[in-house]
Amino acid sequence: MTATVHPITARPGPASLDPLLQLVAPALNSVNEIILARMQSDVAVIPALAGHLISGGGKRLRPMLTLASAHLLDYGGTRHHKLSAAVEFIHTATLLHDDVVDGSEQRRGKKAANLIWGNQATVLVGDFLFSRAFELMVEDGSLKVLKILSSASAVIAQGEVDQLQTQRRIETTEERYLDVITAKTAVLFAAACQISAVVAERGEDVEAALDSYGRNLGIAFQLVDDAIDYAGDGAAMGKDAGDDFREGKLTLPVILAYKRGDSEARRFWEAAISGERNSDADFAEAIERMRAVGAIDDTLERARHYGRLAVDAIADFPAGKAKSAMTETVAFAVQRAY
Repeated sequence: MTATVHPITARPGPASLDPLLQLVAPALNSVNEIILARMQSDVAVIPALAGHLISGGGKRLRPMLTLASAHLLDYGGTRHHKLSAAVEFIHTATLLHDDVVDGSEQRRGKKAANLIWGNQATVLVGDFLFSRAFELMVEDGSLKVLKILSSASAVIAQGEVDQLQTQRRIETTEERYLDVITAKTAVLFAAACQISAVVAERGEDVEAALDSYGRNLGIAFQLVDDAIDYAGDGAAMGKDAGDDFREGKLTLPVILAYKRGDSEARRFWEAAISGERNSDADFAEAIERMRAVGAIDDTLERARHYGRLAVDAIADFPAGKAKSAMTETVAFAVQRAY
């Protein structure tokens, strides 16, 4: 990787996922067919519940990154199609489990699956999708791919448990928060990109570059998500604004606002995170207190920093549609809050 700091966006105007989608569209159709086929079951609730989320308007960003990384490496085969489906199944399974843990009411703008089918069925269908993902990995036959994706799955689970441990703990540090979001979000982005280098039989330096691209993109993506909870609207997020606040999640905007606040502000945050102050008026006050100390803006600036690291990670790859689309994907990820 070069030491030069490269711009996040390669062209003027609002960033979009369209270049990425256009790049991978034919292969993504194949991936979607695999997803549809593999989520079927004789137990009717399984495809119904899984389809509620999988067909619920998700961007398929992680499998698209697997496909785009293969394009970047000029890989001409199709092994990565099943692996892209496995990546999406892992992601979907974690979302189903998250909604049960968090008691979420919305996901991707629709009623959360656990509110329709119940917590038990939702957890078990999540387990089913994890199993399908591992079936696809085994069918691929690469022990290295299996190691990368299985390790990512384990780290994601650890990250979710770690986030649960930090919930309503106001003393959570920025370093601990970064560890959590790296585990629960960025690791799957990294694995999704890295496995294409394995399939394309490129060296460890290429694997490391794609891992770095995905990991830094994933951190930037989650930072923006956490800022949007205080700066965006529910329709844009596909969930209710303020969910993180009411659940007592220690995201970076809260950590910065607490650290920078005076004694009165700290008392407010201690009460809010403990669950004593979680009304709509309290949420509005939280936003104002964040804005007063620049917590939201600085969270977004950190996202841009990690976005630049992602772009730097693929700087030495040849110019072309794949590199351009992956660069614009970073720009899209960090511009979503505007």
